Amino acid sequence: MDQTKTPLYTLLCEHTSRQPISFHVPGHKYGAVFYEEALSTFVPLLHLDVTELSHLDDLHHPTGAIEQAQQLAAKLYGVKRTYFLVNGSTAGNLAMITAACEKNKKVIVQRNCHKSILHALHLVGATPIFISPEFDEDVRVMSFVSFETIYDTLREHSDAAALILTNPNYYGMSIDLTKIIQLAHSYRMPVLVDEAHGAHFVLGEPFPKSAVECGADIVVQSAHKTLPAMTMGSFLHFNSDLINERTLRYFLQVFQTSSPSYPIMASLDLARAYVAQQTRETINEMVEQIQLFKQELRTIEAIHVVESRHPLVRTDLLKITLQTRSAHSGYELQQLLERNEIFTEMADPYNVLLVYPLAKIKQFQMIIERIKRALQCIRSERQNGHVQFQLPKHCQAVSYEWIKGRQTKQVFLHDAVGRVCAQMVVPYPPGIPILLIGEIVTKQHIELIQHLKQTGAYFQTDINGDYIEVFEEA
Repeated sequence: MDQTKTPLYTLLCEHTSRQPISFHVPGHKYGAVFYEEALSTFVPLLHLDVTELSHLDDLHHPTGAIEQAQQLAAKLYGVKRTYFLVNGSTAGNLAMITAACEKNKKVIVQRNCHKSILHALHLVGATPIFISPEFDEDVRVMSFVSFETIYDTLREHSDAAALILTNPNYYGMSIDLTKIIQLAHSYRMPVLVDEAHGAHFVLGEPFPKSAVECGADIVVQSAHKTLPAMTMGSFLHFNSDLINERTLRYFLQVFQTSSPSYPIMASLDLARAYVAQQTRETINEMVEQIQLFKQELRTIEAIHVVESRHPLVRTDLLKITLQTRSAHSGYELQQLLERNEIFTEMADPYNVLLVYPLAKIKQFQMIIERIKRALQCIRSERQNGHVQFQLPKHCQAVSYEWIKGRQTKQVFLHDAVGRVCAQMVVPYPPGIPILLIGEIVTKQHIELIQHLKQTGAYFQTDINGDYIEVFEEA
């Protein structure tokens, strides 16, 4: 297949060139009706923002340009079928889990998963068996689940409906999943992988190995995170003999909007073409610049560029983690950078995460000088102790059935220990819950929440002052 073709984008451009007259939704009518002060900014995109006209295909029953674009993506990624997602990887995670899992059936789940994984399990009414990842002492974050942990868990819960993994983690730390997937398949157990941050792994070396190549049944990727696609544009790759694809398609229709965005779909078509046309030369040039970028950052005394030294971990080159050597938190480093118009992906108590583009940066030297200027005022002072962002090795939780219909109340954080949590506590980013609904609150949870609040973490879930929601006891 010709990977230079962009069937959906090309068709939309052809449609626009005919100067069509709209008596259909959306209401902006190709930009004819729009807020005047913003028209010049939006109008190029509004020309592509159409609906399911007879010749423009339909995401939920593709037979034309959308189907051709998805086939090109499937060919590039080497899978049976690729589905375009316009509601982000969240929709893909919801669909793959509801397609593979059933009410009251056990599901083995990596504990440092995205909240959408947990939402899906709650919707299905599955019984999660949480497996805790290793803690990386260098980056100070949760990393991968060891083969030994998964081996022991599969032996104990061989009747589980699926194994759900997150790889790479938010910081780009990835492992080769081949042995784990082969082990799960020996139990006839499908493996579902949230690979949100790995859509570019298809390029191969020097990037980590994709779960697609490792043999996973379904892999969800946020194309918009590292590829040049619009926000919410994602891929779901299906490559399974264990999961019913018709069931998957049904749930994709359930969780995706019935009015999909054509600009988002077209951006996925273009992003796939962009990746497909990368050459060894362009990749090497980008890698050389990334290495130079890191060298320049290492000259800043108050920070250092940190990567995992674990022998099984490969860190994605596009993820650059700066760790503070000073008394400043990662959040404070992020604020200093933002004051100089440098906006990073996320921060935690110790780190700031940068996501490098999948290309050489223009104005490279100017950007380096601005980063140095932003951080030059920081003295290199070792932090006093720290609280590790580490989840408990064993997650004790009640069943979803226990939760149903039960009343909740607010209690002081320190009074919540031993109680059943009634809200999901999610620092965002990265969107990995510290506490789950139904999880037994421990002293370690409370210490971590208080530490994150003190250092400036943003919580998507309301932590109202010093209170937290718990379930009433019977």
